[in-house]
Amino acid sequence: MNPRLISIAATFALLLSSQLAVAQLQSPEQFLGYELGDRYTPHHQVVAYVRHVAEESDRVDFKPYGETYEHRQLVYLTVTTPANHERLEEIRTNNLKLIGLTEGEPTEFRKAIIWLSYNIHGNETSSSEAAMKTLHQLADPGNLEAESWLSESVVIIDPMVNPDGRDRYVNWFRGMAGADYNPDAETREHNEPWPGGRSNHYYFDLNRDWAWQVQQESQQRAEIYQQWMPHVHVDFHEQGINSPYYFAPAAKPFHEAITDWQREFQTTIGKNNMQYFDEENWIYFTREVFDLFYPSYGDTWPTFNGAIGMTYEQAGGSRAGAAVHKQEGDTLTLNDRLTHHHVTGISTVEITAQNADRVISEFETYFNTAAEAPGGRYKTFVVKADNHPDKIYNLLCYLDSQQIRYGRAGSSQSVDGFNYQTAEDERITVSGDDIIISAYQPKSTLARVLFEPDPALSDSLTYDITAWEAHYRFGLSGYALESSIEPQEDLRADQFLQPQVTGAEKPYAYLAGWHTMHDARFLADITQKGIKSRFSTVPFTIDGREFDRGTLVITRGNNRALGDAFDRVVREAADTHHRPLHGTSTGFVESGSDFGSSNVQFIDPPAIAVFMGEGTSSLASGEVWHFFDQQLQYPASLFHTHDFGRADLSDFDTIVLPSGSYSDMLTESAKQKLTAWIAGGGTLIAMDRTVGTLSSIDAFSVRRKTAEAEEDSDTETRLRTYGDRARERTSGTTPGSIFKTTLDTTHPLAFGYPSEYYSLKVDAGPFAYLAGGWNVGTAGENAHISGFAGHQARKNLENSLTFGVQSHGAGQIVYMVDNPLFRGFWENGKLFFANALFFVGQ
Repeated sequence: MNPRLISIAATFALLLSSQLAVAQLQSPEQFLGYELGDRYTPHHQVVAYVRHVAEESDRVDFKPYGETYEHRQLVYLTVTTPANHERLEEIRTNNLKLIGLTEGEPTEFRKAIIWLSYNIHGNETSSSEAAMKTLHQLADPGNLEAESWLSESVVIIDPMVNPDGRDRYVNWFRGMAGADYNPDAETREHNEPWPGGRSNHYYFDLNRDWAWQVQQESQQRAEIYQQWMPHVHVDFHEQGINSPYYFAPAAKPFHEAITDWQREFQTTIGKNNMQYFDEENWIYFTREVFDLFYPSYGDTWPTFNGAIGMTYEQAGGSRAGAAVHKQEGDTLTLNDRLTHHHVTGISTVEITAQNADRVISEFETYFNTAAEAPGGRYKTFVVKADNHPDKIYNLLCYLDSQQIRYGRAGSSQSVDGFNYQTAEDERITVSGDDIIISAYQPKSTLARVLFEPDPALSDSLTYDITAWEAHYRFGLSGYALESSIEPQEDLRADQFLQPQVTGAEKPYAYLAGWHTMHDARFLADITQKGIKSRFSTVPFTIDGREFDRGTLVITRGNNRALGDAFDRVVREAADTHHRPLHGTSTGFVESGSDFGSSNVQFIDPPAIAVFMGEGTSSLASGEVWHFFDQQLQYPASLFHTHDFGRADLSDFDTIVLPSGSYSDMLTESAKQKLTAWIAGGGTLIAMDRTVGTLSSIDAFSVRRKTAEAEEDSDTETRLRTYGDRARERTSGTTPGSIFKTTLDTTHPLAFGYPSEYYSLKVDAGPFAYLAGGWNVGTAGENAHISGFAGHQARKNLENSLTFGVQSHGAGQIVYMVDNPLFRGFWENGKLFFANALFFVGQ
């Protein structure tokens, strides 16, 4: 055939194929039956649309990666050219090989990887609408410009990170709005009720959980993220209705681990965004408010994993509804919001694709430098082998989830190092069994951020907590070394959980230690299965073995009704929870108190009520809810605060009040009802801001500590600089720092702990020692260890209460000034809460 005719036929076939693809691929408007921005699109319709695009476009693959607690599907899309799709696995594995996370030599077929995350805050709803528009533009076969970008890149789109929270908001809004949206911000459709749609099912802020991965959604997303390790990551958000759009470059403080390249290219991306916004005369700002310090955001965790991590913030949120009047007098619409997010998403893809070769090269350099010449003062982090094995296990499991490598030292040596327990530089000895986390590895930067004792903060005006070090978080002793030690022996986390049953086969009593949440889960499990337990309030020795306070004593005599099932239930639970047990054939101890003593107290299974709702922090309430449901796995009845007055408290012996003011709940009659219930034998657990709420009620002995005034001269006070007013206020605050707490380990609230505990303090409001109670945990002089705390805050917090217990009639009040369940990640604090439930008040 004539070559010219062949060429014409091929061109015609290509055009026909393109036209057919366009005809089959529907826009969001065609598929949904309404214009984007006219209404909110619920999760199932968003998933249906992106699935349609994947089915009709050869540029898009649809990939489920998990589900939420409410069983909504989590998905992501990979968007690139058909030619790249044919080699997609090669692109993915090449990237991991290039940075040393997978063995093997990469080929030369490399593409920039861009990850766009939408709607992590459920009531910041415009971004999932924008995701559909962005996906369609990239998938449109007639969009040759997009094709050119995709030839150099793979775009990963997660269209809805938090479906549970978003559907909570969308369903509420649909019920509030009329036929026409009301733009008056004071009307009901702009005032979302408690708990709001920002958080996930358990009221956790998923944008504070990127690094800690406490929540199911975060765990599933992080696993997929690390299978790709994108070069650029954008987290789409919304802010106040009157705020201009925000995009990178970010505000200070920058963590010192952030490289010059990361700073440079986020600015490059920002300038590309600026061009589009300037053309449309859209207002925006950069370099303010949103910093890059706290490691568990959607910009910082990717940044510490080598990416250009950025937050984009559009005016909106639940206050915006679908249309709202702004202070300038114009109306902000849902269409405005999604359009702005769409433009920055496309702009980011464009500029990254245009710089793909350098983006890939710099990403490789980032990890090569990390492995060969890591930054930071410390080159080795040591975890002592004599730490409790449960705590080592918890840390190593976390490091595995972050792909941070570790091993045993293999030999002993003396070196200079920083001791986390004393917070001092000193001469220390590393034993051969100690665990080594070397900075010389691909994930060096992330390891540095998680382990450095006191990260440098260039500006006190930061957005979140400023301390999170892993030794303190997991309750471990160890060191940070400026010298390099490489691990010599491989190690696995599961080596530290090896349950063993010793002693008698059919014992008089089983003995189980009390040191970590693993022990608390074991107790919760057997209690729900009908096992009756005791705990020792004194140390004792039996069968030549020493046991600490808090040891569980599970006697056969207390469980006669179970017959032969007694041994099976206890042993099976011990195996499930990897608990060592010792069976003793007698209740007569060699030292301490015999098992029939009043010092070995019976554990009456707690019946627990939690009051949450208006007047409480939804996040703090969620922390308590998640603790019972997913961590302790023990039942608790949840009540709305407005139902307190009619609730029958006689069914419960423990009440938990998460952080809050309880302004509506605690009427005069409610205060009388609560105090009478406590006096009748109930245990009240008051957390965080609730302690301050109770401090104004006569029956509660806790009182705020009078702050010591600064000794400024009158002239200095009057000649303050207006521009420094925000920074001056920080002198009396701490956004989140670590303080050493001295414990009374003879009190049941502190069982399982050594004499010192490192507490994460997120409030600088000090409380005085209890005058008529037990000051179980206290911050003494020079208690500050790590993170930012203003000089006045440090002074005020000296000699203040951290944890206390007050008797009231036959009942107990537990004061938790510091919240040990904060964000669910401070692992070493959780046993305090379990102690308050199972031990205090028995």
